[in-house]
Amino acid sequence: MTVTPDRPSPNAAAEPAGPTVIDRFVTANRAYAVNFRDGGMDARPVQRIAVVACMDARLDLFAALGLELGDAHVIRNAGGVVTDDTIRSLTISQRALGTRSIALIHHTGCGLLGLTEDFRRELELEVGQRPQWAVEAFVDLDGDVRQSMQRVRTSPFLPHTDDVRGFVFDVHTGLLREID
Repeated sequence: MTVTPDRPSPNAAAEPAGPTVIDRFVTANRAYAVNFRDGGMDARPVQRIAVVACMDARLDLFAALGLELGDAHVIRNAGGVVTDDTIRSLTISQRALGTRSIALIHHTGCGLLGLTEDFRRELELEVGQRPQWAVEAFVDLDGDVRQSMQRVRTSPFLPHTDDVRGFVFDVHTGLLREID
């Protein structure tokens, strides 16, 4: 399987020397909960928007878009591509929770750029089972944003497709570039 050279192999079997990252999450959550107050927010986003974006850890969508807690539904996956599961989430967001607008955000330097379906074949050879999902890799960033917008606009499950816009986030400048 293709592994990024500066990253450890996913099969590396090293015992953690101390608390794991998840252990630190649990500790941080306990500190957070001490001062947590239920603000009485509804599950319906205040801004009536759903954002579909890549899961890349460099994207701080709340800061980049000026969002506050409760403003938007944020749906993230590898590449920020519109898959069947993304349509499922958007359908629930619109039909059950009142969103009307959809922003699609890809980004420069995405790990899916240049990845191929060979990834699935290598994975199948490694684990002995072919994944049911597609990699959804792409070589044309702008083209994939357009394809994602088209998938949203043509979905029979989404009643509100008049305000669908796509962007590329530049991980070096923090700026969004709109795709027509």
